[in-house]
Amino acid sequence: MCADQTQNLEKEVVLKDDDLIVSKTDKKGKITYANRSFMQVSGYSEQMLLGEPHNLIRHSDMPRGAFRLMWKMLQNGEEFFAFVKNRCLDGSYYWVFANVTADLDEHGEAQGYFSVRRKPPRSALPTCEELYRNMRDIEARHPGNDGVNRSMAWLLEQVDALAPSFNEAMIKLYQQGK
Repeated sequence: MCADQTQNLEKEVVLKDDDLIVSKTDKKGKITYANRSFMQVSGYSEQMLLGEPHNLIRHSDMPRGAFRLMWKMLQNGEEFFAFVKNRCLDGSYYWVFANVTADLDEHGEAQGYFSVRRKPPRSALPTCEELYRNMRDIEARHPGNDGVNRSMAWLLEQVDALAPSFNEAMIKLYQQGK
């Protein structure tokens, strides 16, 4: 789906309704599995993905605070649901509604993480874009970890009005668009 050069920064790749992008990482976030949909949508080959950090596809519009929250929730044994803007190999982008969960071994210890991503409802994206823009502004005003922590805290304050938890707020936003 994505083209070959880094000239498409404003081009969006829209997932099909039945697209399911699946990946698996080790505990440090390095990709150990990527399904064909992931490769097709992102433009990366399996050889380009395996062993690489999952943030290889992180779009610059995504605030670092969103991923800080994801890791915090995963380390607390929670799942993570969120709208994420990802970057293709050619520089274009695609939005997903992501669910990240631990891959537990026979002793209940996380040995890595699964991520399943699907097409988000278009109606949810303006809300997400505004939230993420405000988070990036906070991160720009407060460099380093302080800014990342402040943007994460700000996000949690915003979604607190929508639902009792971050995940419930994200699921509610997803369901409102369906």
